[in-house]
Amino acid sequence: MDPLNTQHGMPESEAAAEARRLIDDWASKPVRHHPTSFRDDTEPPAFGTTPPVKQEDHRIVPAWAAGIAVASIGVGAGVTGIGCGAWLVLQGLASVTLNSVLMVTLPFAGLAMAATAIGGAISKARAAVTKNVYEGPVTHHTEIHNNSTTRGAFFARTRNEIH
Repeated sequence: MDPLNTQHGMPESEAAAEARRLIDDWASKPVRHHPTSFRDDTEPPAFGTTPPVKQEDHRIVPAWAAGIAVASIGVGAGVTGIGCGAWLVLQGLASVTLNSVLMVTLPFAGLAMAATAIGGAISKARAAVTKNVYEGPVTHHTEIHNNSTTRGAFFARTRNEIH
């Protein structure tokens, strides 16, 4: 079946005549023109007594958004500085030897040793000052009331209540 040569509804001569009638009907109607702009060609006066007109402030970006943008730029610059410093430190540690590791960790080990010694001295000083002496009889009274209940047969559940 050839769709180009198959007749659908009206003969080709009638279809051409109907198409010509529709095109002529459309072409005979006037075209509406809608203005898209306006230009005032009158010359403004060179001088005059007209007071200035207040121009409203129409900013594109609100003040809070500009503040956040400035703060984010500052934070980004700060983080970039920290990253550069870390890169420099890591470049320095890239050629690690035993001597360099000992030299880097020696201050930390000294601080840890001093903190341990100070903490031990404070702990011994506190232990020597505090002395508790108890005189008299000491009694200890314990009373236990146990209520035990079991429910169920196959999957039994025991509940103990101690008062």
